[in-house]
Amino acid sequence: MGQVLLQKRSDNGWWGLPGGAMDPGESFDDCVVREVFEETGLFVAIKSRVKTYSDPRDFTCILYPDGQLVQYVTALYICGKLKGYLKLSEESTDIGYFPTHDFPDNTLHSAYLRVQDAVEFLPHLKMRQDL
Repeated sequence: MGQVLLQKRSDNGWWGLPGGAMDPGESFDDCVVREVFEETGLFVAIKSRVKTYSDPRDFTCILYPDGQLVQYVTALYICGKLKGYLKLSEESTDIGYFPTHDFPDNTLHSAYLRVQDAVEFLPHLKMRQDL
């Protein structure tokens, strides 16, 4: 895994992984494909789910400006590009591929941790594909 796709979020100016909220009745897998397309212009195929995060120690809580504290459940996936071209959405001001060890300034700490989990997971994914 040489590079990872990051987007600079328009709501807070920080770099992070593409993602978003599930629609009612939507599966994690369907949400991943839809959100990646909406935010990046890329159609992807899911290779594997790496991990699901729900513990606050995994940076799943957000304190909004109005004082509301929300805890999210986040699922991390490894995907491969099928087709499409990178394009900005209303939710991003920049987008691009970065080495997994060299992220831009202002990258969310949660993105660093999740990419590290994906890098550590890759040998398991490759073993399963070799079977």
